[in-house]
Amino acid sequence: MINSDSSGAPANGEQPETTGRYIVVFADGEPDPPGVLRATAGVSNVADTRDFDQQRVGAADIANADAMVFSKLGVAVVSADQRQMDALRAASDRRDIASVTEELIHHVLADTESASAGSAAYSTQFKDSSEYTWGLQAVGADSSPWTGKGVKVAVLDTGLDLTHPDFASRSVTAESFVKDETAQDGHGHGTHCVGTSCGPRILATGPGYGVANEAEIFVGKVMSDSGSGTDSDILAGINWAVNSGCAAISMSLGANVRQVHPPYTAVGKRALDQGSMIIAAAGNNADRDNGNYGFVGTPANSPFIMAVGALDRQLDIAPFSARTLAGRGGQVDIAAPGVYVHSSWPMPKRYNTLSGTSMATPHVAGATALWAEATGYRGRELWSVIMQESRRLPVASLDAGAGLVRAPQFRPA
Repeated sequence: MINSDSSGAPANGEQPETTGRYIVVFADGEPDPPGVLRATAGVSNVADTRDFDQQRVGAADIANADAMVFSKLGVAVVSADQRQMDALRAASDRRDIASVTEELIHHVLADTESASAGSAAYSTQFKDSSEYTWGLQAVGADSSPWTGKGVKVAVLDTGLDLTHPDFASRSVTAESFVKDETAQDGHGHGTHCVGTSCGPRILATGPGYGVANEAEIFVGKVMSDSGSGTDSDILAGINWAVNSGCAAISMSLGANVRQVHPPYTAVGKRALDQGSMIIAAAGNNADRDNGNYGFVGTPANSPFIMAVGALDRQLDIAPFSARTLAGRGGQVDIAAPGVYVHSSWPMPKRYNTLSGTSMATPHVAGATALWAEATGYRGRELWSVIMQESRRLPVASLDAGAGLVRAPQFRPA
């Protein structure tokens, strides 16, 4: 967990995993991205998400085209030969194309081994009670009058156990963007993250664990059952979530790459402009006990994506949680509970306790839904109120950003 992500990807940030395809970012307001690809590089088989119902495109749709344009985001994933790519890169000096970069492979960012919440050596300020998990208590969801009702939250991950009894009465819209896999979670990570962000707050059988317990849940499977996925899977999920009007888009995934990945800079900004805030895990590549503070990887290191660090039950920085990286976009923006987090898990196990910045991220996504309900804010205004209302902590802002995310506590007079 400390030196690699849960899929074993290298944590040094020097050799990113790529697919051989490319991500093209078009200039703001470009009216005809397919036309640009055809005219600039002779890419003939171009598909556009506007031609699909609800802009839902899967990995097979992307594979069947030489290029897929994600119209809500102004980007495209392109399979092209060297001559075509040279032409596109040359065009990035003009007005219609902003950047051309290699497509990356990402992984879920959590330790998927069960954590022992009862470790005698672990001193705690917060602990799970019979009513609420320590995370809900720390962020104030246990005492918030808001539930996220009427707010749409997208969790882009490994899917959800659609048979889980804790979600039987909930509004769940599920789509898979992974080739040959349904939205059913065959990994567990996604079910855990959906639970923390939007699961039940009150349970008869154990502690409530969901921050926004009445939010409308949008499950986008962008990580496979093995825990990995590509830029195009993720972009397809973001495009769908933005088109669906989701106020919060939770992504507990990433690649251990130091450089800001240009597609997510553009996508984060364009999502915010359309009222959708993307929240992503900062990364688990630190080993603080041995003097390695890690760095915020992509996509969280986009300046327009909220990067989330992990806190333990003392509200100290978790030893694996990545630190702010120098340069625009490399900062940790906010922090949330990410150690020994109890949440839902695929049946028959039903529940599991995990640690990671993956577990911190859905706490922020759930709190975002509560603030969206409480204020009516979306996009940049929503980002601002969350940062302003966070709880300052006696730790470096390099590690925790604005501090501990907090749920709204009072209804307006």
